[in-house]
Amino acid sequence: MLVLSRKKGESIIIGDQIEITLVSVEADTVRIGITAPKEIDILRKELYQSIKESNVEAVVNQLDFSRFSGEIKNTKKN
Repeated sequence: MLVLSRKKGESIIIGDQIEITLVSVEADTVRIGITAPKEIDILRKELYQSIKESNVEAVVNQLDFSRFSGEIKNTKKN
């Protein structure tokens, strides 16, 4: 992990297209501004984790349904 010190109004550039600017610091809250192309998704980590977990759960449920569906088809053939 790269750790940088920035003051209010200063920025960090990632690649050629992403700029992160320190907007304000108040008590234990830091506000940042992010400038990036529209095709780049920017999510809070907790939201990203929630989406990731939901996707894994959906795949597991789909696999369970596929297996259950296959068992029903096999039962009907017998």
